[in-house]
Amino acid sequence: MLVLTRKTGQKLLIGNDIEVKVLETHGDSVKIGISAPRHVSIYREELYLEIKKANQQQAATPTDMSALDMAVSAANAAKASPKKPTS
Repeated sequence: MLVLTRKTGQKLLIGNDIEVKVLETHGDSVKIGISAPRHVSIYREELYLEIKKANQQQAATPTDMSALDMAVSAANAAKASPKKPTS
């Protein structure tokens, strides 16, 4: 794993056509922007894992829904479920 330190506004390049730019830092959070060709898929890790899980389930049991449809449905269901207040 390559570990780099970057400041806001600085970039790193991956190959000839992928650019990652540090847009903002705030505490432990970093906002980044990614420029890549349209054929390059970019996913947040948690969504990628949902897609991978859906693909494995689809391979085990045939269904009418595509793996991406299943992952999107799962993500939407998680987003739609009301959050319980913590006390």
